[in-house]
Amino acid sequence: MPVAGAWAARIPPLAPGVFRVRPLLFEATASYLERLAHAYRLTLSQLLDGCGITLHGHGTVPTAELQLSLGAGHRVTALGRIPLAHLARALPRLTHHSRPGPAAAYWKPLEPEHQPVAACALCTWHRSRGATGAGWVHRPWHRLVCPRHQQAALDPRLDVPVHTGVVPELAAAHHAHQRLKRHPRAASAWMTARAITTRWYDHQQHLTGRWQHRLGRLVAGNPRLGRAGTASAVLLARDLVTYPETVILARTLVALPHTRRPRPTGDLLGVIAHRLKLDTLPPTTSDPLTAYLTRTRP
Repeated sequence: MPVAGAWAARIPPLAPGVFRVRPLLFEATASYLERLAHAYRLTLSQLLDGCGITLHGHGTVPTAELQLSLGAGHRVTALGRIPLAHLARALPRLTHHSRPGPAAAYWKPLEPEHQPVAACALCTWHRSRGATGAGWVHRPWHRLVCPRHQQAALDPRLDVPVHTGVVPELAAAHHAHQRLKRHPRAASAWMTARAITTRWYDHQQHLTGRWQHRLGRLVAGNPRLGRAGTASAVLLARDLVTYPETVILARTLVALPHTRRPRPTGDLLGVIAHRLKLDTLPPTTSDPLTAYLTRTRP
């Protein structure tokens, strides 16, 4: 039976919990603790107090994250019945080892670029014992879409993930993305490709018609996407709209030969245009891809 209301007595240090609550991969620490509290039908502050963890400051997910002392981390892992090493692998910001002293948790505000995004709701339900479908993850560069449930984590301003089944090419892009990450230059190529496609998207270059059509399908299948506060769907869905072409471009960049005599820029642009199913990519000095090929590559 769930523990109801505030506990009459605190849980002794390292006492095993009743429920085993599994973390999401790359989950925010505050998100995991809130899901753990939901399992016991408690608030976050009640949960921490019952564990003998002192909470400092104020905050909410996703605009803030919780930092735990190592002692607090041990108490959380005991309550969630998850080994500390396993939990630390799943939660990239679980403990802050420079925090000495007794078991404590500290709210830390996050800049927008470091805020977690909404996790796949179905994955969250499954790992929350049906208590909640709300979870937040610090999304890594190689993970945008949940292929199993066809949901995508986009932006901290969206408190729910976006359904991607209306755009089948996104699932194919995800699988190609996972193959890309095996390459030793994958991360840098991805960051470069994302910067280039973001610039094309913002300046309406090369792929505008294709991206507008894809955006229309996403908004039609996700009405909430067009009602996310003051931010427009054009901005919120940008990474998802450009995702297939970003993956193609990144995979092409890692395959380009790094030799003392690189191929002429025009030839490389022709190869990339073919991969992107474009007739041509003109070598203009204002285009970030041209700049990359002429100045950045050896």
